[in-house]
Amino acid sequence: MKSVTLGIIREGKTPPDFRVPLTPAQCAAAQSQFPGLTILVQPSPIRRVADKEYLDAGIELREDLSVCDILLGVKEVPLDMLIPGKTYLFFSHTIKKQPHNAKLLKAILEKKIRLIDYETLRGTDGKRLIGFGRYAGIVGAYEGFRTFGKKHKLYELKSPSDCHDRSEMEREMKKIVLPSDFRLVVTGFGRVGHGAREILSILPVKEVSAKDFFTVKFSEPVFVHLDTHEYYERHKDGGFEKRDFYTNPDHYFSVLPSFLRRSDMYMACHLWASGNPPLIERHDLEVADWKCKVIADISCDTNGPIASTIRASKIADPDYGYHRLHHIECDLAEPEAIAVMAIDNLPCELPRDSSEDFGQELVKHIFPLILGEDPDNIIWKASETTLDGELTPHFEYLRDYALNA
Repeated sequence: MKSVTLGIIREGKTPPDFRVPLTPAQCAAAQSQFPGLTILVQPSPIRRVADKEYLDAGIELREDLSVCDILLGVKEVPLDMLIPGKTYLFFSHTIKKQPHNAKLLKAILEKKIRLIDYETLRGTDGKRLIGFGRYAGIVGAYEGFRTFGKKHKLYELKSPSDCHDRSEMEREMKKIVLPSDFRLVVTGFGRVGHGAREILSILPVKEVSAKDFFTVKFSEPVFVHLDTHEYYERHKDGGFEKRDFYTNPDHYFSVLPSFLRRSDMYMACHLWASGNPPLIERHDLEVADWKCKVIADISCDTNGPIASTIRASKIADPDYGYHRLHHIECDLAEPEAIAVMAIDNLPCELPRDSSEDFGQELVKHIFPLILGEDPDNIIWKASETTLDGELTPHFEYLRDYALNA
């Protein structure tokens, strides 16, 4: 391997992000694993992993990273912090033409920066190679139960952001007391959904089938984890075919509300495409026998598939009330209020743990490709721009979005 200098940049976005792409131990291990690799870290007063921890691991701190070939961050980089002519890896939030980041992509092109967006790094099977989804599920599930305790005045949990790490957060969960007839519905089987299951496995909540959820009376807390075919049905015959659903989503409708009329809490961990049928519409919430009073929208698609998710919530103010009859935001204590938890940056609440999890995937899946051979051109396919200041063919659709910013 040729000599490569890699820099970890200071996060500059507002509000600040406390995560890092690599922990000190991962930096040291990567330098040992990949001969010729040197890692420098830009000092930061805000990240949860202190500068001293990098120094103690033998990693050099350096303010000026202009000597680096590759720069790693987590979130969007402020325009004035971009170094021309470098290769960057971070979550740019540009591939869906997000309006607030058009100027960022334009600046990247003007500065002749090669942008590799973590979100676009996919294996030959089309699945994402890296992300914070697991910890979104872990923290989101905890925040959901925190909101449940608040809504029903059953218990109070500390914010994850006030916990030193995941271990302290899990110790807080000993305070959770659920009604004997508690019922929970979960959707989504990706990284987010499996992360949420890690939290459910700690609680005395039994998993049951979709059929039993409807037909059996339980005397203990239970949850059902629904797959797509269990909450969508075809209009004409009530059936479901996966290929047909993704080809003709308008031929299907959601039966999720029938589950939520029998549940106390809903945890949304699914990936929802904009062309898919909505999951919960306003009229679904207005029925007299509606029971679900807490929705933890971990996926956080605002004004999308779930009518009650009218905005994202923040770490400092994690939930809000949604009046199911008037369809306006209201006090959480209102009898007809659905308590909505929709924090849009959940992994930030456990920055040390989520950074370690992310860094493991980065070193395992991405470093061998970007520092060595890449026979399947995974890095090239994930590159939005080139060092010549051009969009790559895969992202040519972003041209008007960027140049007209």
